[in-house]
Amino acid sequence: MSDGKNFLPRIESQLRHNILEIPEEVYQASGILIYGRRIKSLVFSTDLAIIRNCNADAVFAVYPFTPQPAIGEAIIKHSYIPVFCGIGGGTTKGLRTVGLAKDAESQGALGVVLNAPVTDLNLLAVAKAVDIPVVITVTREDTDIAARLDAGASILNVACAANTPRVVEKIRRDFPSIPIIASGGNQPETIRRTVEAGANAITYTPPSTQVLFRTLMDKYRE
Repeated sequence: MSDGKNFLPRIESQLRHNILEIPEEVYQASGILIYGRRIKSLVFSTDLAIIRNCNADAVFAVYPFTPQPAIGEAIIKHSYIPVFCGIGGGTTKGLRTVGLAKDAESQGALGVVLNAPVTDLNLLAVAKAVDIPVVITVTREDTDIAARLDAGASILNVACAANTPRVVEKIRRDFPSIPIIASGGNQPETIRRTVEAGANAITYTPPSTQVLFRTLMDKYRE
């Protein structure tokens, strides 16, 4: 008879059983403690239907358009897990990123995310304007990590496609204690390699709603 110590109770319902689950490999990561909350998995999505039906620890709300406060506010308001909001750094830069960062903080974001092209001066301005973590995206192996940290980055977000594990490993060797979020895609093997390289947390790219619907419709047609 089990003593209950190693037993994991699982609560579901008749309707809420089809949850998009993060691959188990993600939970081999150490996680990042932010205000006492441990974050290991971040769902890379702005789709509220996916966000509300996913077991990730947080949301990575970065999208390929000019950041708009209304989008961030909607995600933060309707997500039951913490949200990291994208505030630009590429086309959107300068004082606008500072304003977006302040808006995100006031709306309740756990952190803000800047894209790789942002200057160190712009990063510094954002870091001084808010009291939540500032995440800087790293897309190149030759990025000056020390300069990013000196400019106020709290967390690195390594997104170097297939080179991500190698870049994470290099950063971890040079900066043993810096928090690293890294893109793991959605395949267990790539996630495992990224965690082993030294990532503390993983951004998980979920299947699209179209793909999820196709699976469901195939089942309905049986």
